[in-house]
Amino acid sequence: MASDKDSIKNIIVVALSVCFVCAIIVSGAAVSLRPMQVANKEADRYKNILIAAGLYKDGQTQAEIGRQFERFRIRLVDLQEKRLVSSDEATALGIDPATYDQRKASKDPALSQAVPNREDIASISRRARYATVYLLESDGELDRIVLPVHGYGLWSTMYGFLALEGDLNTVAGITFYEQQETAGLGGEVENPAWKAQWQGKKIYRDGHDVALRVIKGSVDPNARNAEHQIDGLSGATITSRGVENLVAYWLGENGFGPVLEELKTDQIGAISS
Repeated sequence: MASDKDSIKNIIVVALSVCFVCAIIVSGAAVSLRPMQVANKEADRYKNILIAAGLYKDGQTQAEIGRQFERFRIRLVDLQEKRLVSSDEATALGIDPATYDQRKASKDPALSQAVPNREDIASISRRARYATVYLLESDGELDRIVLPVHGYGLWSTMYGFLALEGDLNTVAGITFYEQQETAGLGGEVENPAWKAQWQGKKIYRDGHDVALRVIKGSVDPNARNAEHQIDGLSGATITSRGVENLVAYWLGENGFGPVLEELKTDQIGAISS
């Protein structure tokens, strides 16, 4: 006859007790580590913004990255009304641009809208109404603007930042911080050598139409449109097209294009409001 210690009842009680204790330990660890996780996530976002803007230096500490990022002015953009939102308006909306999560908002029907198929060249399906942009001033004038961009490649949605010089046409840099494209092929969107090609390229032709293209093969520097062209990723035609399409969408009429036009005509007023 089995002892009381080996009874089914005791086994169940012991198992449940162990599960309960483990659950408390795991929950406690998750809660205690949450501030660190949030801080690390913020630091990674700051770092990628600095990389896009060409301001990040290898080996910078988290504190140094934070100080560099403080130079930026964060502004909210209303993509539906195609304008910058003033600080007072953002407060009235209950949105803090510094903590606003555009990605999360794009999944909330109250804060986003479906993108019509005819417009959805970046294959994003839904677009948040509001987005944040990062403005860097120098001597009272706009020096850089960093824009969040995303779009679908071959296997995944690629998330990144694109920075423009103060003329709002010349690329200062680009970076992708999340993607699941094929390693060694589409995954080369994160290759520093490929990203370096973007610096100095022009987004617009005649000031309005998005002309930048990611071409098949290598760019001929003597070609008429070389300033609007980026080398394609070898063996990754669909990913290359995805990058081209996300730039065309987010720098176009349905993305940040109208806001960039606003900044061109009234930089100081738009930045300071």
